[in-house]
Amino acid sequence: MKEEEARAALVGRRAALLAEDKLDEGGRAPVELDQESVGRLSRMDAMQVQEMAKALEQRRKDERARIDAALERIEVGEWGYCLACGDEIAPARLAHDPSVPHCIKCAS
Repeated sequence: MKEEEARAALVGRRAALLAEDKLDEGGRAPVELDQESVGRLSRMDAMQVQEMAKALEQRRKDERARIDAALERIEVGEWGYCLACGDEIAPARLAHDPSVPHCIKCAS
């Protein structure tokens, strides 16, 4: 994968993550505690859904940070090289996920 292709893939994935965040805003909203409008079990289900939405938001935030770091490595000419050992990262690994910062040996 070339740097231009990687940049386009990373920018596209980042935009998709931001769009997913917008769609999930309602799932992270506070759960109504009025027992007359929602039963106890339904409220517990809503709270569980809320916690899952928050966890998913955190995973997306972490992925955006990895994407931003990869875009920075592209800008400075260090993309495609392992941050730990400096060896080239396998092209198939980069094709699968252009944001990976380590070769397979160092990631293990």
